[in-house]
Amino acid sequence: MLHFLVGVVVLVGVYVLLVETLFKKSKCTGCFEMTGKTAIITGGNTGIGKATALELARRGARVILACRNQQRAESAINDIRKETGSSDVVYMQLDLGSLKSVRSFTETFLKTESRLDLLVNNAGLVADGRTEDGFGIEFGVNHLGHFLLTCLLLDRLKEGTGGRVITVSSMAHRWGKIDFDALIANKDLGTGRYSWQFFHAYCNSKLCNVLFTHELAKRLKGTNVTCYCVHPGIVKTELSRHVSLWQKVFIEPVARLLFLDPKTGAQTTLHCALQEGIEPMSGKYFSCCAVEEVSAKAKDDAVAKKLWEVSERLSGLS
Repeated sequence: MLHFLVGVVVLVGVYVLLVETLFKKSKCTGCFEMTGKTAIITGGNTGIGKATALELARRGARVILACRNQQRAESAINDIRKETGSSDVVYMQLDLGSLKSVRSFTETFLKTESRLDLLVNNAGLVADGRTEDGFGIEFGVNHLGHFLLTCLLLDRLKEGTGGRVITVSSMAHRWGKIDFDALIANKDLGTGRYSWQFFHAYCNSKLCNVLFTHELAKRLKGTNVTCYCVHPGIVKTELSRHVSLWQKVFIEPVARLLFLDPKTGAQTTLHCALQEGIEPMSGKYFSCCAVEEVSAKAKDDAVAKKLWEVSERLSGLS
């Protein structure tokens, strides 16, 4: 009996520790005025993106869901309209795995929308495979597609009174690395048939997100646009929908017990979108609605600059 009680106490202790660290919750308290402003959210039809879209719509923003699947996007829009009463939520087709689609999206947006105040690079995946242009799918979707999208929209962001770019990264960036030789030779940052291999590629793509934000902030100095990257927490979303069945069987019970729900996971994104006075922290990494220090490799000026230049070449910008 004593051993049983000790075991229970240990389990409860571990649970409390995890809830207060890896699975800690936070709450956005920002009250930035969004009425009349326009926001783009990639992958806004599900998970953190949908929760972000819902809150921005509730606050009066015009919200554009930039998604690959029209049917799922329109279903999300109906949900958001019902919950918020806003009719200013629209769908625009965007496949981040296709540079042609990214260019088509931005061309359509710039022709039809007069302003852009907020760009949320939210979409992401854990999967194996290749994009339409032959890039490793995680590098291509999680980083390169968002890189091109952001670059093509920067001028419109600068026309406003204080545009913001928010890129959803992950604590997984800590385990990432950038192998430029492999990237240039193979057009990816890791691939393979095993789940651990494409999880490592995911970590690499998330490091790209942090380095991209670091370099973007430098290039935005002197403008009225700022940028931030965020770790949303460990959230129960469709991010891992491509993993194998046995992994889902293992992950699902843990997810139900510990993982954050999408609304909670959206709070740090919303903080960076709505909090006043964070402009001096442009380029920083946020977790639990606060700046968190990153390792030296995640703020290496030379690597960030080289990643930008390589990304320009790979995306056809240079």
